[in-house]
Amino acid sequence: MINKSMEKKLRVKLCITLIIYTFMGYIVAVLLDYGLSNCLNPFLKWMHLRIELIYFLYLVAGFCSLFNHYWKKPWGYLEEVVNAAKTVYQPDDSTIELSEPLKDVEKQMNQIKMAVLLSQQAVKEAENKKNELVMYLAHDIRTPLTSVIGYLSLLDEAPDMPEEQKAKYVEIALKKALRLEKLINEFFEISRYHTQQIKLTKENVDLYYMLVQLIDEFYPVLSARGNFAVLHADETLTVYADPEKLARVFNNILKNAAAYSYPDTEISISAKKQQDTVSIIFENHGHTIPEDQLCGIFEKFNRLDDARKSDTGGAGLGLSIAAEIVRLHGGKISVCSEKDTVTFTVSLPVRF
Repeated sequence: MINKSMEKKLRVKLCITLIIYTFMGYIVAVLLDYGLSNCLNPFLKWMHLRIELIYFLYLVAGFCSLFNHYWKKPWGYLEEVVNAAKTVYQPDDSTIELSEPLKDVEKQMNQIKMAVLLSQQAVKEAENKKNELVMYLAHDIRTPLTSVIGYLSLLDEAPDMPEEQKAKYVEIALKKALRLEKLINEFFEISRYHTQQIKLTKENVDLYYMLVQLIDEFYPVLSARGNFAVLHADETLTVYADPEKLARVFNNILKNAAAYSYPDTEISISAKKQQDTVSIIFENHGHTIPEDQLCGIFEKFNRLDDARKSDTGGAGLGLSIAAEIVRLHGGKISVCSEKDTVTFTVSLPVRF
């Protein structure tokens, strides 16, 4: 920790101190020699005769004291650093203060302490997020599971139940069980994406045709609420990607747009090429998403508050999966929301 720069400073300081000390002693010796030369006092005459010896003893004593002082300084600095190191991991925002020669070390240690504090804060936030996700996960799984158990219990307790009512309960239990299976499959799928077990099989994809197919597939879902999708893109637009995975991205984004759009509104889909990048933009009209929710919209298990209260939709993994697929393609995905308009933008390299 006591680096060469500090060692050099101490040497220079020691040399300057020795020169000043020697020069001051010499001046005093000259003045004493002049002053004592005319004295009649025997003791003063004795001192005058031995002025060189006195000056020599002065130098020896002074040099020994100065060397001892500067010998101890590095150990003092080392003790300062050791004591300061003990405070680096203390969970407080107090700064470390060291002696002037240790200012560089002080700066480095304060940077380390700040990094430690930020790391501890990040760990705490991650722990809170994990607890929150566990709570959401428990809610999402428990709701359909409770329904399945409830309806199966009714069927078990009433074997003579009318066939029509029994069929109704079986249908509801099956529907809830299928939803539970869907949630579990989504949990496994996002785990696969995050552990890099997905391999892309790329080929030249007719992007225009893919988006046309997507709109056709969503027509029943959109028309049920009076919504409709409009495509703006060049018919010759292509991109080098995994068609199956890319279709999953667009499916998840359009599914999200359909779920949160105002009834009887248009969902605009546009695609264009800019240099070596293809941008696909999904724009729908719905409630403006608060800034704090936009920041985590691509995180696992993220669902808007209104969706969280309902028993519909997925586990909040669709957009997270979409973001992982885009990232594996070397692209970027972003979202913005203002004035009752939500816009998702997917940027993909033409070749990657």
